[in-house]
Amino acid sequence: MTVCAALPVAATEEAVEVPGPLAALRGTLTRPGVASAAVLIIPGSGPTDRDGNNPLGVAASTYRLLAEGLAAKGVATLRIDKRGMIGSAAAVADPDAVTVSDYAGDVQHWADLLRAKTGAACVWLVGHSEGGLVALSTAQKAEGICGLILVATPGRPLGQVLRDQLTANPANAPLLAQAFGTIASLEGGRRVDDGALHPALASLFRPAVQGFLIDAFVLDPSKLLAAWQGPTLIVQGERDLQVSAADARGLHQAALRSELFLVPDANYVLKTVVSPDRAANIATYRDPRLPLAIGIVERIATFVTAPRAR
Repeated sequence: MTVCAALPVAATEEAVEVPGPLAALRGTLTRPGVASAAVLIIPGSGPTDRDGNNPLGVAASTYRLLAEGLAAKGVATLRIDKRGMIGSAAAVADPDAVTVSDYAGDVQHWADLLRAKTGAACVWLVGHSEGGLVALSTAQKAEGICGLILVATPGRPLGQVLRDQLTANPANAPLLAQAFGTIASLEGGRRVDDGALHPALASLFRPAVQGFLIDAFVLDPSKLLAAWQGPTLIVQGERDLQVSAADARGLHQAALRSELFLVPDANYVLKTVVSPDRAANIATYRDPRLPLAIGIVERIATFVTAPRAR
């Protein structure tokens, strides 16, 4: 039996939507009786849904647990399905034919809705993983953004992240020259012929996602953060197998006005892991019964409700 944390008695959940390119984008608004702040949760990479789950083996319900925890602290949240996926599947014909810029435009629409629904003067963007890059991109030109909470967000351009991930696996050694050449081409805005790629690389760089990669590769999270002048909290688990504490420190160095919150025993899905055992770490990705690591909800709630000079 799956045990879910109950919403605070005064909190409510409401299905909401905003217009998408072809059909509505959909999400869930969670509101306490009286909200002291409003937070928009932006999902990470791939087919990750509004609860933080995906069909690739993730069922940790990280975003749902975060929404419930923040509601208990008097913070309203809106969590969303990305265009072309899950509840927003009909919004575009091809979920791969999107860019970070597309997602950022959607986030602006969601932020406007959240402000209208809650009466908040501005909203906070919580971006997890790739969602952190989307949050940073949105904040460059959006209005009504209070600040950013970047969770497990890479501090380097995606091309460098991919190079490091490929290099980390010794089995990839014979593929690195071709992989690095492909990344360089995409970084230069040039599409590649996947038919000429090794089969192990053809799926990673398939034509459907090359437009997204070209758009994403030119974005440097640290430079985007340096250009953002608003409040920023960087949250990073030190047991994260996908994004390192070095990334979080790099982001913090890019904007020393930001706040850095390292959580020693938290992993990528913000669950507690007390050993270096990889299998034990990955097992938490599939267990929605596990609570979020201690301190994460509290730190985010304190950050978004803290009085600030206008």
